[in-house]
Amino acid sequence: MRTAEIKRTTYETDITLKLCIEGKGNSKIDTGCGFLDHMLTLFSKHGNFDLEVKCKGDTFVDDHHTVEDVGICLGEAFNKALGDKKGIYRYGNFCLPMDEALVLTAVDFSGRSYLGFGLEIPSQKIGTFDTELVEEFWTAFVRKAECSLHFKQFSGTNSHHIVESAFKSAARTIKEAVKIDPDNADSIPSTKGKI
Repeated sequence: MRTAEIKRTTYETDITLKLCIEGKGNSKIDTGCGFLDHMLTLFSKHGNFDLEVKCKGDTFVDDHHTVEDVGICLGEAFNKALGDKKGIYRYGNFCLPMDEALVLTAVDFSGRSYLGFGLEIPSQKIGTFDTELVEEFWTAFVRKAECSLHFKQFSGTNSHHIVESAFKSAARTIKEAVKIDPDNADSIPSTKGKI
């Protein structure tokens, strides 16, 4: 079982995050940010990851520090749980429809961090959530997960649908990439012999 537990405490946030890659999609999420809780719950479900997140953040300022720091912790958890990445497929992609929204996500657990953020979210807010924080979350994630992650939006007019499609697509993409390839379970998926 590939698991990780991350604890991160700063003057802005206090976070405990537990991840099990070979999970059943069970989650217990309490970040103090309702929309982020919703996105992480569906990320867990659609990736079949067991995920627990507890965050006490300075949401009286705004949600920025909470969202960014949870992204940092989730990225660290994947990096730690994957270890040397022996046997993983490494690459994944998934195109997910959510009503009128259609988002393609692709990932490479290459050891190099890059975010291709091709989402066009029409509103500045979803409820009280600042939509610019979606990019902040995934930027923080890729830096610590050490992966290249791309989002390509083909359609969408409803901000909630676009962001939800992106999180679900990312979950299914990452699920595909981190699976163990039975034909190459004992090898590193790189000609370098190391990721």
